[in-house]
Amino acid sequence: MESHRIERKLTAILSADVKGYSRLMGEDEVATVRTLTAYREAMATLIGQHRGRVVDSPGDNLLAEFTSVVDAVECAAEIQKELSGRNAELPASRQMEFRIGINLGDVIVDGERIYGDGVNIAARVQGLAEGGGICVSGTVYDHIENKLALGYDPLGEHTVKNIAKPVRMYRVRLGPGAAATIAGARPAERGAPVGARRWRRAALMAVVGVVLLAGAGVAAWKLFSRPTSRPALELPDRPSIAVLPFTNMSEDPKQEYFSDGISEDIITGLSKLSGVFVIARNSAFTYKGKAVKVGEVGRELGVRFVLEGSVRKAGNQVRVTAQLVDAATGRHLWAERYDRDLRDIFALQDEITQKIVSALEVRLSESERARLARKYTANLEAYDHFLQGVEYWYRTTPAANAEARTMFEKAIALDPKFAAAYATLGFTYWQTWALQWSQDPGTLERAFELAQKAIAMDDSLPKAHRILGHVYLWKKDHEQAIAEAAKAIALDPNGAEGHADLGEFLTWAGRPKDAIELIQKAIRLNPRASFHAFYMLGHAYRLAGRFQEAVAAHRRALAENPDFVPSHAELAVLYAELGRRDEARAALAEAGKRSPQASLESLRRSLPYKNPADLDRYLEGLRKAGLE
Repeated sequence: MESHRIERKLTAILSADVKGYSRLMGEDEVATVRTLTAYREAMATLIGQHRGRVVDSPGDNLLAEFTSVVDAVECAAEIQKELSGRNAELPASRQMEFRIGINLGDVIVDGERIYGDGVNIAARVQGLAEGGGICVSGTVYDHIENKLALGYDPLGEHTVKNIAKPVRMYRVRLGPGAAATIAGARPAERGAPVGARRWRRAALMAVVGVVLLAGAGVAAWKLFSRPTSRPALELPDRPSIAVLPFTNMSEDPKQEYFSDGISEDIITGLSKLSGVFVIARNSAFTYKGKAVKVGEVGRELGVRFVLEGSVRKAGNQVRVTAQLVDAATGRHLWAERYDRDLRDIFALQDEITQKIVSALEVRLSESERARLARKYTANLEAYDHFLQGVEYWYRTTPAANAEARTMFEKAIALDPKFAAAYATLGFTYWQTWALQWSQDPGTLERAFELAQKAIAMDDSLPKAHRILGHVYLWKKDHEQAIAEAAKAIALDPNGAEGHADLGEFLTWAGRPKDAIELIQKAIRLNPRASFHAFYMLGHAYRLAGRFQEAVAAHRRALAENPDFVPSHAELAVLYAELGRRDEARAALAEAGKRSPQASLESLRRSLPYKNPADLDRYLEGLRKAGLE
């Protein structure tokens, strides 16, 4: 008998589905089917024009394949452009947005059908895309990075269902400024599931909060901010502002890190002022590369004023434009164009910050004036290495973390008194330990040493105090951890990360009622808060005895990241406390699927609860749910 040989091939797979399809069908089935049919015909035409073919189109899905990755991504961009134009002719409630994911992978061929991990990964990548957006896997990005006039925001590595290895993913940036491809830009703060494989790592993820799951090891707070639609927020009782990421107008798209650095430095400077309410960098950066309406930004982030700008760097010259807009009225408070020598970049940042302070009529204390006057470094080359290091730091891979460390070390070699470089270098070691890229406890001690060195040079650095706080927490010195987080907030009154840290530390120290308000404030400062913020809130609610609110918070966390083990475990404990044994067992089973090495003893050793009774109650809840 002749054996049947399985046919395989390498192909580019495009997977698409409709955002909010169930809602559209529930409101008007006939209109939805009519629109879906028309849109599919348009998509099939474009797929054919780009030398692809439609493989299948069940329900609201569409699967296509291409022999060329470039053709696949170009086609996806054309599809979104075409459908955007069609949607503009429909009422907002009837617009149909497709999410598109693209992967390059090996597939099994069965007649006209294709199967295998290559197809599964394309579907998982699609799940990360926004309505009207495109996401691609790392294999796709590696082939198209410099071939198309599009931008790419790295989303880090993600553990996806039924796929053994984490998948590197990127968002394709469409619209104005898309050609500024970021070779190592920060995530646009819309991260995705990163499932823990062991409960020790899960426990670390649970504790570290804003520090653990970042782009290059920055906080989960940073990486996982999501641009989801939320109700308009009430304005704060003081001048409020969002600084949008400045557009890179340089001919070299790799200068993206420089324009991002200027934006972040302005945010950092304003954040130190108690008389201003400043939106966190990661929420502001969700608008990166998008054509935005200032009024919408104001409503979505809950601010009265928005700063926009652009940066063009050429040789030793830099041109920066900036405009401050009243989001409520659209009126420009001021707009300036600055043409300066690159050596004057620090003075220019100060000038822009002072313009904002003056326009908002904010009164500064002497200590605030002193903090604003402090500079990172006078060495421009060291500053440039520092900014490049920050870009690498915002990724989620050991390789990027190593690159960040190299850049910070170069900055320190050029300026041995560069305190901020020491502090951020400390975070690279903290991340290595926290994400268990190294089992060597010396990495944690190295983070501790670098943070202390940074503070000895400049004790006004919130980041250095935050690192110390996390190290002290894992040393189970809760009071010292709380003291360091409080210092960070005093130095950075608008720091969402600092407020979240303090809330987290207070929760582990047995003071959940104090923690809740801090975490809620952190979420307000960072309106596009991550799933991890809601995990922290749920953790505090549980210890405060507010079980129903805790359940709601963890469900919200899991709605954004179904693979986040700590929230599954928390729900198991909560349901056990509420006497809902079946739900407790189900929640524990979900945690166990993602973290099969769990045991009561390993958790007893690792979790940094201050009060033995809090730890015992947590473990008892897991025991009731079925953990041994």
